[in-house]
Amino acid sequence: MRTQPVLVYDGDCGFCTSSVTFAERRIRPSCGITPWQFAELDALGVTQSRAERELLWITPHGTVYGGAQAVAKLLLSARGGWAVLGAVLRLPPIRWVAHGVYRIIADNRDRMPGGTAACALPADQRPGAAGRT
Repeated sequence: MRTQPVLVYDGDCGFCTSSVTFAERRIRPSCGITPWQFAELDALGVTQSRAERELLWITPHGTVYGGAQAVAKLLLSARGGWAVLGAVLRLPPIRWVAHGVYRIIADNRDRMPGGTAACALPADQRPGAAGRT
């Protein structure tokens, strides 16, 4: 059984990868981090479809948080001001706004800094997708 949460992201997306790299360097969350393309999704209790759609935070007990709430959990696992920001993101009505903003960003990640045209494609149509599950 895992002893720490795991953050699952889209490793084919330049924007997602840049965001996770920023989080690793600046926020320094207390979790494992892996692209969904290399994760054992069945063992984590999530589908590929969900992993393609949103960032996922999976607790050691198997509770899954997605999208803006995954970001909030990531921030809560850090220290200082990041944890405060994570707590704020969990409060209504900020939580509702954060969900909407997350969906807009996720749906347009190919247009975000670091994003590429491949980010807009379904995972099975991206370059290098042949042979991947």
